[in-house]
Amino acid sequence: MVGLLGDNGAGKSTLVKILAGAERPDSGEITVHGHRATLNSPEFARSMGIETVFQDLALADHLDVTANVFLGRERTIDGWWRRRVGALDYPRMRRETAEGLKRLGIRIPPHGRPVRRLSGGQRQAVAIARAIIWGSRLILMDEPTAALGVAETELVMELVRRVRSQGVPVLLVTHNLPQAFHVCDRLVVLRHGHVVADVPVGDATTDQVVAWMTGSGAVR
Repeated sequence: MVGLLGDNGAGKSTLVKILAGAERPDSGEITVHGHRATLNSPEFARSMGIETVFQDLALADHLDVTANVFLGRERTIDGWWRRRVGALDYPRMRRETAEGLKRLGIRIPPHGRPVRRLSGGQRQAVAIARAIIWGSRLILMDEPTAALGVAETELVMELVRRVRSQGVPVLLVTHNLPQAFHVCDRLVVLRHGHVVADVPVGDATTDQVVAWMTGSGAVR
């Protein structure tokens, strides 16, 4: 897991949007598993196995957990005429959602209750679960604990630790340095859109990271 750190305006969210296919880079190149890729749309990025948890979560509040997990990727019932009219396979989607939630240790009913009735931590868990269920190559998390209370933050961080233990590659954007040091393997620091440090987490201290973020420390 890589922690992407930097002060406000450093370019963290812009980089996430580029990797998610929501924005186009002005220069440079992106490689996915050693192959150059042009991520010119969110749909294409998702087809490459890249999933994103944005700060606003991008959940449909009036729909339940299952509908949000499969939003835009609904399963249809087998049979050519059923697929033709778009008959949805709700039992299959509920089953797959329940299996995904169980695998991640998330205790939220997969159907019946709209996500607007969930707590902030539960809503964040749904967004992360959706990304993990679909993401196979990279999960991008942009400030997953922003605006959460202490208990909800711990719920989300426990989920992040579970993701890490399953070997899923994650890029974690956060302002919370203790969190980054606790769950990340590597730290990348941006300043004014440039990488000023890229180090294993054991080779850095909080004071050093702050110095790199503010420009008072030597570039690594």
